[in-house]
Formats: sequence, structure tokens, C-alpha cells
Amino acid sequence: MVKLTKIDGTEIYVNADEIESIESAFNSTITLRSSRKIVVKESAEEIKEKVIEYKRQIFLKNKAE
Repeated sequence: MVKLTKIDGTEIYVNADEIESIESAFNSTITLRSSRKIVVKESAEEIKEKVIEYKRQIFLKNKAE
């Protein structure tokens, strides 16, 4: 899961595997596979980097086992 910040300042954790798309303007709108939308402060690029890092950690953990 990746930690993101909603526009009201609330921190949330989003399941990276559930992200379907990210629209970026002043804030970013994440659309989940369930069609739920979440508006966050992070840019699309920041979200992408967080997802990559999350996936990298999972890969390395599974490789070590």
C-alpha cells in the first residue's frame, strides 16, 4: 500500500494494485478499479514513484524468501 495525502490533509493508504488511472491537474484524482475516485495532493509522478518503490519492496522481500 502507498501512503498519500487527501486534499484536506488526511493521510490515507491506497492499495497500489487497485489503482486504475491517475488524472493530474492541480491535485491528482486516482480512480480505483471499483470506480471510486480519490483526490490527493501528490502529483501523478510522485504516485507513480511510490507505487514503483512499493512493488520493488515486495519483489525484494519475495526474492529473499
